[in-house]
Amino acid sequence: MGLFFSKDVERGATISVWEITETEEELMNLSSIPHDELEELLLTKSSARRKERLAVRALLNELFDGKVYLGHHDNGRPFLQNSLIEISISHTGKYVCVLTHPDESVGVDVESLERDFSAVEKKALSEEEVENLSDKNRNLHLAIHWSVKEAVYKRMSQTEVDFSRQINIKRFTPREEGSVDVEFIHKDGYQEEFEVSYEVFENHILAWIVG
Repeated sequence: MGLFFSKDVERGATISVWEITETEEELMNLSSIPHDELEELLLTKSSARRKERLAVRALLNELFDGKVYLGHHDNGRPFLQNSLIEISISHTGKYVCVLTHPDESVGVDVESLERDFSAVEKKALSEEEVENLSDKNRNLHLAIHWSVKEAVYKRMSQTEVDFSRQINIKRFTPREEGSVDVEFIHKDGYQEEFEVSYEVFENHILAWIVG
């Protein structure tokens, strides 16, 4: 399938999504991978995991002129070694997505809504967030909470973040698309507030934060 969609979002950021329909060999032919990354890829035992990484590479080739060199911060957040453009990457078994901005920090997450998100309630939500959950659309509500928190976590680029205590989502009604207000509490008590956008597409949830 290749590039599924690409769109400009708030504050000059761009989200691009690739649908993985190709074989591993086809993705390899579409990808331009630095030698050291290729060696690491060949050591990956899971075929699904290799395809996800190759699809990320194919999407990066679609978005950037020339070869892109990826590095990673201590918490796993990717950055471009040969560009000042800010980047965030996420993937599921079917889609990979990349969020870019010329200079502002970003975070993106994509999840399949076929997944059971019930475990999120215990491991990632505060008592107040649990009380605010919708009974009618509970799995979607949980999915949005999880995806939004993942996007914020990636944007903050910190290690050992407690999702239930440090990332607090204000009460909202789950919809097909929208935005939520989020408070991030640093370990020293300093608080930052963000607006995180989300949308549902093809039975997947996509959440992103810019700035």
